[in-house]
Amino acid sequence: LTNERDFPVPKAGRICAVRHQSATMGSATSHQLARKGKSMTIVTVGIDLAKNVFAVHGVDAAGKPVLVRPSVARDKLLELIASLPPCLIGMEACSGAHHLAREFDKLGHTARLMAPKFVAPYRLSGKRGKNDAADAAAICEAVTRPQMRFVPLKSADQQGQLMVHRARQGFIEQRTATLNRIRGLLSELGIVLPLKAATVRRQALQHLEDLPGWANTVIGDLLSEVSHLDERIAQYDRHIGLMARHSTQAQHLMQLAGIGETTATAIVSTVGNGHDFVCGRSFSAWLGLVPGQYSSGGKQRLGRITKAGDAYLRSLLVMGARVVLAAAMNSKAPKQDPLSRWARALAERRGYWRAVVAIAAKNARLCWAVLQRGDNFKIPA
Repeated sequence: LTNERDFPVPKAGRICAVRHQSATMGSATSHQLARKGKSMTIVTVGIDLAKNVFAVHGVDAAGKPVLVRPSVARDKLLELIASLPPCLIGMEACSGAHHLAREFDKLGHTARLMAPKFVAPYRLSGKRGKNDAADAAAICEAVTRPQMRFVPLKSADQQGQLMVHRARQGFIEQRTATLNRIRGLLSELGIVLPLKAATVRRQALQHLEDLPGWANTVIGDLLSEVSHLDERIAQYDRHIGLMARHSTQAQHLMQLAGIGETTATAIVSTVGNGHDFVCGRSFSAWLGLVPGQYSSGGKQRLGRITKAGDAYLRSLLVMGARVVLAAAMNSKAPKQDPLSRWARALAERRGYWRAVVAIAAKNARLCWAVLQRGDNFKIPA
């Protein structure tokens, strides 16, 4: 027999009430419910995104779950959100998140995107297991935290410009992979080539006529593929140059040393005018260009840079910093502007790579100041 003290059995009336409440919470018009004579309006919603089925979790001002929908079809999601009063909506930054955030903003809501790693602690605290409903509840909790760091919301034009960068970077990776494939295949025949790309092209072409049978066909096709990828990369470089010429913000950024067309357009496409960051250091920290802290007991311990955030932007800034340092340390005609003198002294005092990272971090802060002030920004003398 079941012990009702340990396993309470609800009365029949209670069962009907629970079923009625569950059915109401599952409906698309359940944004306002009555409980003990009080009105409960949804103020925060967390949505766990997926390809076809979404989980929605909404709470009222007291933090009580009011809307719990563990399974919402894609074609029903906008209809459900449109039936809610203006509220705060949180989502993880993933594929399609920026599009949905723009659609929710059109409906009068406030959409916020977060990195998934910042949501995970709220899902795992005190609970076991992972499912879509738990993820939605964790997102709903995380989006209300005052210290939460959000992902800047991108417009459709910004996403289109970033597609150009992503496609160009993909072509570069394909070219590198093809050159490595040529080196690997030739090494099977005893022809060992160095790592330098230009040398691989030249020497592979020199050995092409001496290769036997099918080896000649394969290496010839791979060299043709490399040439085709060179043309595609050059074409996308022209696309990026066109975007830079039509962007006032990119033109302002290109006035800084070490910031070219690719870096300027990538920054503008990613962060817009930088209003999501309170200061330049926040932007630099978001890019992972500041040292990680391991401090305890009143002792300050700074380690390596965190390498958090957008790796593509960070790599562009680092490559630009290397150019600045190379110009400052040119043995024949070193530059004598304040930035070059500072970079040269830093490299002599702390080493080459620390100086490169410091220049990249400084450029990140200057980029934020340029985006914030526009024409009013004056390059430090």
